[in-house]
Formats: sequence, C-alpha cells, structure tokens
Amino acid sequence: MDVRVDRDRCLGAGMCALTAPGVFDQDQDEGLVVLLNARPPQEQRAAVRVAAGVCPASVITVAERGASTTS
Repeated sequence: MDVRVDRDRCLGAGMCALTAPGVFDQDQDEGLVVLLNARPPQEQRAAVRVAAGVCPASVITVAERGASTTS
C-alpha cells in the first residue's frame, strides 16, 4: 500500500489523524494533514482505508500494489 495526501486541498478536519494516528497527523501551524508513513504496515492499512473514506475533502489517495484506488 502506498498512501499520498494533497495538502493543498486539506480542510484540517483531522479525521485522518483521529482514525489512523500512526499514519497521519496535523501540523501545528495550519492544522493540515501530515503524512507520517506513506507505506503503513499491514496492521494499520484498514484504518488508512477508513481515513481515506471519511476525509471530507477526499485528499487521501491509497494505491494498493498492482492496482490503484483513490478515495
């Protein structure tokens, strides 16, 4: 799994950091998403998929090996 974020479109809602705190955080200045781990371990992948789904700005892209999925 490869994870990408588009900080330019981020609204700073923080749902990603709440849902998958080992993968996402928010910066102190603007509250925008910070990607901590672009290749999360297996045990965090379900939470990353949920975070991508609940992001109100749809700024999280999840690409599975061999296929790509955007959310």
